[in-house]
Formats: sequence, C-alpha cells, structure tokens
Amino acid sequence: MSGPTRRLGKTVLASKGVFTTISGNISKHYGQKNYRTWSTTENPDYRRSNGRQFSTSLNLRVIYTSPIPDIEIKTQTLPEYLLPKFEAFGNRRAIVDNETGKTYTYLEMRDAVIKLGSALHRLGYRKGDVLCMCSTNNTEYALLILACVTSGIILTTTNPSYTSAELSRHLHHSGTVGVVVIETLLPLVKETIAGDRDLQNEIKNVIVVGQAYGYRSFSSLLDDDGSLYNENLDIDPHNDVALLPYSSGTSGLPKGVMLTHMNVVSNLQQFRLLSKSVADDTSLCILPLFHCYGMIPILMGVVQEGGVLVTMPRFEPEPFLAAIEQHRVTILQMVPPIALFLAKHPMVEKYDLTSIRTPFCSAAPLASSLYNEYLNRFKSTLVQGYGMTELSPVATLDTMESSHEGTVGFLVPNTNAKIVCEETGAELGPGKIGEVCIRGPQVMKGYHKNAEATNETIRDGWLHTGDIGYVNDDGCFVITDRLKELIKYKGFQVAPAELEDLLLTHPGIMDAGVIGVPDEDSGEVPRAYVVPKPNQPLTQEDVVTFVEDNVSGYKRLRGGVEIIDEIPKSPSGKILRRILRESYAKKD
Repeated sequence: MSGPTRRLGKTVLASKGVFTTISGNISKHYGQKNYRTWSTTENPDYRRSNGRQFSTSLNLRVIYTSPIPDIEIKTQTLPEYLLPKFEAFGNRRAIVDNETGKTYTYLEMRDAVIKLGSALHRLGYRKGDVLCMCSTNNTEYALLILACVTSGIILTTTNPSYTSAELSRHLHHSGTVGVVVIETLLPLVKETIAGDRDLQNEIKNVIVVGQAYGYRSFSSLLDDDGSLYNENLDIDPHNDVALLPYSSGTSGLPKGVMLTHMNVVSNLQQFRLLSKSVADDTSLCILPLFHCYGMIPILMGVVQEGGVLVTMPRFEPEPFLAAIEQHRVTILQMVPPIALFLAKHPMVEKYDLTSIRTPFCSAAPLASSLYNEYLNRFKSTLVQGYGMTELSPVATLDTMESSHEGTVGFLVPNTNAKIVCEETGAELGPGKIGEVCIRGPQVMKGYHKNAEATNETIRDGWLHTGDIGYVNDDGCFVITDRLKELIKYKGFQVAPAELEDLLLTHPGIMDAGVIGVPDEDSGEVPRAYVVPKPNQPLTQEDVVTFVEDNVSGYKRLRGGVEIIDEIPKSPSGKILRRILRESYAKKD
C-alpha cells in the first residue's frame, strides 16, 4: 500500500514498502524489506529571486524517521526515573564484581547510592559541582555513577591510560572539585595535583577506592547514615547537566559533552524498545564505564530492565571467556577488536559461550568479512548500532527479525536524520552519500565552555556528526567513514574504512589501519598499516599487489605498507589514526 502523495510544496510521505522519488509524484515499491519512512518537503532556503522553485533536489528537504512510532517520553530527572526501579526490582541481583565476587541486589544498590549521595553532600559537594572518577571498571564505579546522577552532582570521567598532562587538562577544563580514584591510579593523581598549584586550590579532596594512608576511602562513604540524601532535589531535567564525559567530537582536542537529565532519560527509553533486554538477562561490562556507552546503555540500560551487570576491569582473553561461561552472560556488548578475537582465536573453542543471546557490536565500523567470520563461528548475527557521546549515545540499532549486514540499523524512535551533501548542503535521498545529521531529545546540551564548537556542531537543532553515510533501500543506515578521515587523492575521495575492510579479507592479515599521507603531486595517498596473522608469511609487496588487484586505480596504496605488531585503538575500539600519522611523520 502506498502512502499519500502530494504536489511539491507539501510533504510527500512514503509508508512501509514505498520509496517516494525526489521528482515528487512517482512511487517505487521495494517490497516489505523497506521498513523506513522518510519524507520530503519544500525547502524555502532554495528559491529563485522571483520566488519560483528550483526544479532540483535542492528544492526538497529529505527527513528520515524511525519505523517505530514515536513514544511518549515523560519529563523526568534521573532520580525520578531510576530510584523507583531499584525499589521495584527489590532483591534481584543487580551488580556483580567479576574479580572480587562482591554482589549487590537492587535494594542494596539503592541503599549504597543513598549513602554515597549523603556522604558526598556531607563532604561539601553540592548540586552542580563536578566530581571526577579515575578508575577501571568495578562495582564502586557503577555505584558512584548512579549516586552522582541521582544527587545532582555532575560526574566527569577520565581514561585510566591518561598521562599526567592529559589528566591535568581534563581536571582544569571540567572544573572538577573532587576526585575519586582507584588505588593503582593514585600516584598519577597525586603527581598531577602536586605539580599544579591551581589544582591544589580547586580540588576539595581525593577519595580512594582501596586503602591509602592519609586519604579518605570510598568504603568509608558507604558507612554514612544517608540522612543528608535529598530525594526531592530541585533539578531542571532539560537544562541541568547530569554527566560530563569527554569526546573529540568531529575534530580537535577532547571536549566536555554536557548531557542533561532529559538527554539520558530520553535515550534510555528510546533504545530500550530495540535492545530486546529483559530482567532475566546478564550483561558483561567489559567496555569502559568512563565512556558514555558504558555509563548509559550498559549500566543504566541494565538497571532500567532489572537485569544483572557483571563488571570486569579490562579485556584479557581467558578471564573474559571464563566470565561469560561462569555467569552465563546473555547480552554481550563489544567493539570490533573483541569481535575479531571471538571470531578468529582458537582459545574461544575451549569455553561454553552458548548462553550469549544478543551480541552487540558498536563504537567503530565492523568489516563485512569480520561480520561473516563471527556468523560462521557462532551461527548468530552481531547486532550493530550507531551513536556518539554527543547523542547520549544511541541513534540507531539493528535488532529487527532479519539482520542487515553492513548496516547500523534503523533510527531509534523520536529521532530524525538527514544526509547532507558536503559541498552543496542539499539533503539527500536513499543511496546518496553525505554527512549524517541527527535531531532528537538525545542531542547534547552542548560542549562545556566551548560555544564555538557547539554552534559548529549543532545547527538549527541538527547535530552534525562528522560521519559519512547513506540510507539503503531497506531504510537502514550505513556509515562509510569519518568526514575528517577521508583521503583526497587528486580530488577523488578514498575512504580508509573501505580499504581496511578489504585488507581484512587477505588470508595473512589479522588487523589493519589506513591513513592518508601527504604527496606533492596528488595531495594525499593511502598508506596501510597491517598486523599479520601468527605464523603467516606476509610482505609489503603482497599487500600492495592484493589491494591493487581489488580496487580502482585511485585507491591503490601509493603511500606504502608498514607491517606492525598492533593497530593503536582507543578503549572504545576506534582506530587512533593520529598515532599512525605521528609515526609516519617521525619516519619521514
């Protein structure tokens, strides 16, 4: 059945199974595979001086929506949203520390959160103060996140691998007034504060997870009587910031992302409809809690359903596999490097991983070859999604009955998207590649202390992601690359992810990363960094020839090939091309 079709100047809608062409009145059926609804409207920004319409695609706005109807999202604070769930799930297990075995039920977690909130207020922390957590994953980290967001204290988080200089910048920029740190990272925090007189004046105190002479312990906060916890705290859900994670955004140094209570509450409700998570699920938290994905979809996503979260401090192959087997993990959130390990490593065969019902893979592009290798080993598809810290963080998920290989699925409800041509600003229809822009209640408030970057990223309510992609005929989103990472060879665009996908199909290559390097004649040329599989002979010439045989001329590896031991990646799984570029610059 086709949807209503109207003349230009009115909205042209295409219902399920219908694609409405930009010419305005021609409908083409794609069958039941097309789950998406998208609409085109007249764009008043493109007119002739006499007021007549251009007869081009610039004349239309193309807006994509979710196949799931919008939901009612009640205006709530995070304490209003989360605390009743602690009560409702009562004596069900909530959080388990894989290393220590420490377990909290939902009622025990509620008591701990109230005690922590009260203790922090007793120490002088007030609504709007920024508290920083420096730690690997553990139950204390999870409790602190929940305590802060339900007490009006803004939590900012740092990467445990930060240098002293990086930590100093983060503490200064975020306006941190207190630090909670795991015992093993205390020397770093002490060094950072000792070398900075301003930080010595700004930081109220340092609280240690563990024991350290002269420092207040995290466990002592749990001895508080809870009397200073205010369940009726005056919080503006739309304007008050709950979390301040840091992200590089589309470019530049890390920026503080201001996520309000409604940003988080909205996204929790948006993705729960597609996550298929239930109260009987057990999730393994191996991805870092300092990342937005760890804090919201993993931790709070489990809490809102009444499931069990098992924390692990880091990825180590055997403990990781043993934890899945021991805890009968049903939902596994991972990044491509972990998917690569699961798909290829022989060690995996020694463990019973049959409990995994829903494997999620996100945070970085997943090569089609890797997707298929995982499918061949586990006989189950990887659920992929797309988002970014600035989106709280989920924009799309692919959890429909049939999988859509190579895509990141459909928009979550209450979300709009458009694909914008980089050069003209035109909004593009299905199949056309451009920058992905998102609009919805999950779009961040802005960048902390950076109005310029905020205004550059959010324009007219649309968040410009800096990611390049398109919408396919099924209505699924496909992310092809980062706007800033595209290689320009004699004016031709070369996507690093495309070459990386190809390289991973080579029988002798375990992992790969591609960057553009300067070339006087061509502007930039592609250069590959590859990690060989164990006991597999691999030469630079082999790799160059392999790519040459499989791509157009302008995509060849004219910048050369370097064989290395490991591709540098962030904790969330993204290739750190900056490090590869720096390595190349030193050799040049």
